[in-house]
Amino acid sequence: MADNSGKILKSIQPGRITFPILIGLGVTGYFLYQEFDPAVLDYFSFTLQSLFWFFVSFLMMAIRDLGYIIRIRLLTNNLLSWRKAFNTIMLWEFTSAITPSAIGGTSVAIFFINKEGVKLGRSTAVVMVTSFLDELYFILTFPLILLFIGRTDIFAFGDSMMEGLPWYKNQFFMFALTGYFLKLAYTVIISYGLFFNPRGLKWLLLWIFKLPIIKRWRPQANESGSDLIATSEEFRRWPLSSWLKAFAATALSWTARYWIVNTLILAFFGFQLLGWNDHILIFGKQLVMWIMMLVSPTPGGSGFAEWVFKEFLSNMIPLGTGMAMAFMWRLVSYYPYLVIGAFVVPKWIRKHFINA
Repeated sequence: MADNSGKILKSIQPGRITFPILIGLGVTGYFLYQEFDPAVLDYFSFTLQSLFWFFVSFLMMAIRDLGYIIRIRLLTNNLLSWRKAFNTIMLWEFTSAITPSAIGGTSVAIFFINKEGVKLGRSTAVVMVTSFLDELYFILTFPLILLFIGRTDIFAFGDSMMEGLPWYKNQFFMFALTGYFLKLAYTVIISYGLFFNPRGLKWLLLWIFKLPIIKRWRPQANESGSDLIATSEEFRRWPLSSWLKAFAATALSWTARYWIVNTLILAFFGFQLLGWNDHILIFGKQLVMWIMMLVSPTPGGSGFAEWVFKEFLSNMIPLGTGMAMAFMWRLVSYYPYLVIGAFVVPKWIRKHFINA
């Protein structure tokens, strides 16, 4: 891990924020130009109501991060202080924001946690458990939302309407279903390796480290595998109350994240535009959007996320406001991590590598 630090540090340089910002603003600007209508500006007047709900949107992001901070402290048995947990989560989110969505920040999260004083094997187990809890939330929530809504237009995309269309002819439903079962399979594999056969997971780890390019780190991988087994046994002995707390923190984080869109709609269109069932529908649409964003090749889904947002919500908000709302959404849920990361990363590097 130490020998690989240089590559990891290079991958999280604050200067890398330029590329995703340019992509996101470029796509947003293009679509705003294409669909610009001066009358649309009337929807975006800043009243006390809009400012209140805009504040609530940022509050939702703060709640999301608080849930992640609480969870990582639980999973590390409070080895991370509140400050260290905050830094770790911000570094994690920053890395996710500057890497393609299919890669995310998980691959280097182990490095961040380890540098804050947690053993490498335990850091690996902690990251695996966070991934397990994230996927479990999706696996449980998605079918509940479908049953609660009872509508197929949750998969409506752009101008298309899917109401009444047989499920096997709905391409977006099939896409979401495929993504759902892939997530389910991943969760089953993680669960088996982490809770039932950690030695098998260690064997897989050592087998991977037979590859010539990383063979020299095999001794460290062996030690990490042993730590992973010990940590897995600890997690298996965790009381149900601890698991419920960790899952509750996970649910708090993801639910707060998904409600950001709803609060932004309330900010500019009030309560007259959509009813309660419509807001639940928007919540469900974001679950589908998340599956689609996972395949984005751009850093943090820049450009792709804005386009998907605009198309998926085109039938839920006034015509011509889609891309402007997409920009507001990213302004709250994405760009702050680029700014925070630009401040946190240099301080973190100085602390752990320059002043160490």
